[in-house]
Amino acid sequence: MTSLFLLTGAAGDIVALEPGKLERLWQQFLDWGVDAGGRILGAVIIFVVGKFLISFLKKMLARILKRRQMDAGVQSFVRSLVSILLNLLLVVAIVSKLGIETTSFAALLASAGVAIGMALSGNLQNFAGGLIILVFKPYKVGDWIDIQSVSGTVREIQIFHTILTTADNKVVYIPNGTLSSGTIVNYSREDTRRVEWVVGVEYGVDYDHVESVARRILAADKRILDTPAPFVALHALDASSVNVTIRVWVKTSDYWDVYFNMNKQIYATFNAEGIGFPFPQLTIHQAKD
Repeated sequence: MTSLFLLTGAAGDIVALEPGKLERLWQQFLDWGVDAGGRILGAVIIFVVGKFLISFLKKMLARILKRRQMDAGVQSFVRSLVSILLNLLLVVAIVSKLGIETTSFAALLASAGVAIGMALSGNLQNFAGGLIILVFKPYKVGDWIDIQSVSGTVREIQIFHTILTTADNKVVYIPNGTLSSGTIVNYSREDTRRVEWVVGVEYGVDYDHVESVARRILAADKRILDTPAPFVALHALDASSVNVTIRVWVKTSDYWDVYFNMNKQIYATFNAEGIGFPFPQLTIHQAKD
């Protein structure tokens, strides 16, 4: 007598299965599980090995770029681009191993390309901006720049962003599209910079004495360049002070040290020479009855 297995269907009906059919279903389920498990295991192995290879290739690329003494901005841009491409290839390999047809996957990406392109139009602009920056080099890694009221040292140039480190050690990410189309002030491009002070002294002070003392202070600082020559002139007769302009040229690397040190020297020397610094004053005349 043939035994029957009674199963309850989704609609509540009783379904009869012969033992042979049940064994075949079970065998098919086992075959599917073994095949799926093998694919998943293979995908995991590809992921682990792929990540190792990507890390190895990135390190080798970094050594090659450094050995060729390429610009640091170009190095960071190329490393970032190669990293994205290698990870994309790894994703395609994993998807293929899982049994998804790569042709169908490519067709899906192509069909979604327009929508993705529209959504990533800003990033595509940033990518193009990064290429423009690398070609025309308005700045390089290590330069101090000013853009959109943000000042900082260029730390890295990536494919979509330029990373700045501010004076108080904040990290700022600025899109390359903005940098390539905006106004950039590069303080590190030239070897020399001009430093300027406007010093107010009291009315009644001998200006020739003020100029002589100022030039003596400037001559004592060896960081101040002789060419162009230091400039000292009477700037303006202000409401409460006589303003004297002092301009000198220094190496770009010495700019801030000279600026702050000279403030200290001017203050100390002028006081020692009897040159007073005025306070705001207001003269009031009282009308007589």
